[in-house]
Amino acid sequence: MQKPSLPKGTRDFGPVQMARRTYILDTIKETFQLFGYQQIETPAMENLSTLTGKYGDEGDQLLFKILNSGDFSKDVSAADLEKGSGAILNKVSEKGLRYDLTVPFARYVVMNRNELTFPFKRYQIQPVWRADRPQKGRYREFYQCDADVVGTDSLVCEAEIVLMIRRVFTKLGLKDYSIKLNNRKILTGIAEAIGEAGKEGPLCVAIDKLDKIGWEKVKEELLQRGFEESSLDKLAPLVSLGSDFAEKIEFLKEFLKDSQTGLKGVEELEQVFGILSKMGENLDNIDFDIMLARGLSYYTGAIFEVKVHGVSIGSVSGGGRYDNLTGVFGLPGVSGVGFSFGVDRLYDVLDELKAFPAETHSGTRLLLTYFDQKGFEYALSLLNLFRNAGIKTEIYPNQVKIQKQFEFANKKEIPYVGICGEEEISTGKISVKDMVSGEQVKLSIKEAIGKIL
Repeated sequence: MQKPSLPKGTRDFGPVQMARRTYILDTIKETFQLFGYQQIETPAMENLSTLTGKYGDEGDQLLFKILNSGDFSKDVSAADLEKGSGAILNKVSEKGLRYDLTVPFARYVVMNRNELTFPFKRYQIQPVWRADRPQKGRYREFYQCDADVVGTDSLVCEAEIVLMIRRVFTKLGLKDYSIKLNNRKILTGIAEAIGEAGKEGPLCVAIDKLDKIGWEKVKEELLQRGFEESSLDKLAPLVSLGSDFAEKIEFLKEFLKDSQTGLKGVEELEQVFGILSKMGENLDNIDFDIMLARGLSYYTGAIFEVKVHGVSIGSVSGGGRYDNLTGVFGLPGVSGVGFSFGVDRLYDVLDELKAFPAETHSGTRLLLTYFDQKGFEYALSLLNLFRNAGIKTEIYPNQVKIQKQFEFANKKEIPYVGICGEEEISTGKISVKDMVSGEQVKLSIKEAIGKIL
């Protein structure tokens, strides 16, 4: 007999996990909708021509390819086999599982551009697949929750992303976190200001290790990457810069005075913070991280990354502004900004912090129990009364001893049991037992509904 198993990097979700995931997803959905975002969905599979070449060579290797149906190898020749996998792939596979939600969204915008109203605000919550090496917090199948605005370069959108992140975290009960914020133009400006134009990528990769290995080791790494000693001397003041927002802004204005691109990035960040101020918002939980770098190959403006403190999980959200999302599909110049919540990582964070509310654990609020056939029929007559009142109610389906019915309620963590005995039937009432406190009272149906709601 074959032992059942799962592919590595995938998981089953039982009732408790699903209740918790639904709690997270509903919180995110409600927030997206509150800010005017509309939901779309795209297919799990896309044409490989849509996916390949969009994520770099490493990303292409992590794409799950789908074999053509039927005799998928019929067009493969011996010569193709000698040339290797590159010559075979397009003959055996035309489709692949989506790697993220961004590229499918870009395709969707181009294909539906005549029907969409711009600026177009969309959110999308669906699974994606990556043939990555599974580890804690990283799976081969996982959900992404993306929100993007395309067709506008207004910085109001950046400010609202901050507000959406704050609202979701407040609703989830997360208080100790940082919304790291930077601007791609500032990174370009820093590289220009120290005489290393175009090297912001390796610069940021090394600087990101500052907290772990210290400035001296970072300098060694930068020298190995071809940076000049004089450039590192110019960079040093940035490394020791304080955390005060106003101090960073004033320092950068002087530091980047010869870089128009860099100064533009500083100006954009100031405008975002100014918009937040006009909305009556403060800068709590916002960390202006001068060296924050992600998506350097496509982000052109603001860059976001969110981390929860005191947990072993990495970033739980990230995003940024891009100037040419749809250019690869023949529609150039569509500016936009977007971000994504990592649902699986948020789940792991809340689980590690034991921050899930107790009410997410159980669906059913009331179990109707009985002693005999007469009680069973009476319970059946009450089912819709409780359900129509909005109470999640079920009846034990088999006629067994009432103790077994109570054990069932305890195992499912159902908070209330309704007892349908002879006295309850004769008076048209029901005895309601609180399974936590043990308190039991006889009530009219209306009173029972009021107690359980």
